[in-house]
Amino acid sequence: MSQYPIAVIVGSLRQDSFNRKLAAAIARLAPAEFSCKQVAIGDLPLYNQDDDANQAPAVVRMKDEIKAARGLLFVTPEYNRSIPGVLKNAIDHGSRPYGQSVWSGKPAGILGVSVGPIGTALAQQHLRTILACLDAPTLGQPEAYIQAKDGLFDADGNIGPGSRTFLQGWMDRYVAWVKRHAG
Repeated sequence: MSQYPIAVIVGSLRQDSFNRKLAAAIARLAPAEFSCKQVAIGDLPLYNQDDDANQAPAVVRMKDEIKAARGLLFVTPEYNRSIPGVLKNAIDHGSRPYGQSVWSGKPAGILGVSVGPIGTALAQQHLRTILACLDAPTLGQPEAYIQAKDGLFDADGNIGPGSRTFLQGWMDRYVAWVKRHAG
């Protein structure tokens, strides 16, 4: 059994998204004692505080998966210079009811890939602000604003040779971050 289960939250619902591919590929760069599991967020209802006392089964499932994790890995696209609504909805569900946030104290890392030249810089910055409010210590360096280009992934879906050294370095720092902060 893994000593460090990591909840991977992908901010894109598209099955063939670059960010979903990045989440799967980066997980393969983690050491054996880390196990990365993507947490489904597309089935969550829109957050409504009226439902806090009787949360939907999908919300309870997501929150249980986050609670069981020792670390968080967010892999998100950028929509309109911010995070996608589906990701914000998942974060809101996980933070409520007030005082019962599943995010608090969980060490986090943020990655994102986009076809644009600035990658997902603004979405990642917005997400850092949100996670700071939720008391999720977030890896600050190295930042990883990845542009989707030919060769980012190899034929097997792994990180391609042109990006492997950088992303392995990112993963190594993330692993150290989680080990330092995981309770």
